[in-house]
Amino acid sequence: MKTINQLQTKPSSRYDSFDPDQEGNKNTKFADIIIDGRSLYQMLKRHDMVPSLGWGSEEHQRKMINYFLLNQMHEYMYYRYPILVCPWCGDEECGFISVFIEKEEDLIIWRDFKREPSNKAIDVGPFYFKWDEYEKVINETFGIAGIRC
Repeated sequence: MKTINQLQTKPSSRYDSFDPDQEGNKNTKFADIIIDGRSLYQMLKRHDMVPSLGWGSEEHQRKMINYFLLNQMHEYMYYRYPILVCPWCGDEECGFISVFIEKEEDLIIWRDFKREPSNKAIDVGPFYFKWDEYEKVINETFGIAGIRC
């Protein structure tokens, strides 16, 4: 029996207002991915990357949403998608964390998280989400970085 995880997102930023590390750094705002009440950003913070959803140009945000909804396959990773990216530019050339996403009936599964380009496994997941809830949450990330954190 698979445990169904709860997925949410919320507007977040790389640094809180009193963090001394934000001086001289880009305080990227993004859609934080919350799984069963825990922030994926915080779980993987040691990698110094931010979630790929909710920020960047409109075109980029639509592409990320299409990836996560499996409407569009990644150009060279196929069913792997960049879930955390460079907080400065979001470019995959800077390195990223990828996840394998698949759909089985009415479930979406996130598994096999890896640090790229080294292909190093990260011990997190797998996560199982109900499709209807998942689709709604992912679609709601569009423009979330414009919402005050």
